[in-house]
Order: sequence, then structure tokens, then C-alpha cells
Amino acid sequence: MNGLRVYINAGRAGLKGGAEVFYSRRSGGPYYRWDYQERLEQWRVVRMHAADFRTEELCVFNWKTVPPALQMRLKDHYQE
Repeated sequence: MNGLRVYINAGRAGLKGGAEVFYSRRSGGPYYRWDYQERLEQWRVVRMHAADFRTEELCVFNWKTVPPALQMRLKDHYQE
């Protein structure tokens, strides 16, 4: 998945025991917000608008530590 970056909000990473919210962006495209819905047992994705959040609060997250279920959803979402 060329150009895919996964982010977390550095200011919120410690809330509720870890990073439950992730952001993704591929090659200058739009940002997406991913959060885990426990009741549905799945990752929910929402396309973000620039006015909805501050990109400077995001920091790159290591792909190897992204939850496996989210990795699968990201692969499906960004199919080439």
C-alpha cells in the first residue's frame, strides 16, 4: 500500500488506556478517522474535513503496532 500513513492524535493517545482512534491518509489524499465500535465489534471509518481537526496534532504510528483487525480494514479500504 504505497504512500499509506497511519496516525494517532498525540494529545489523546493515553486516554481510555491507549489509542482507540486512528487516522489514515494515502499519498496526499483525504484523511480518514477510524474508531473501534465495541458494540458492533468492527472498525468504523469516517472521512474527515480539514476544518474538523488539526493535522499538526497527529503523529505517525508504526504499522506493525496497528491492531490486526484494523490492518485488514485499511487494506480493504485502500485497495489498489
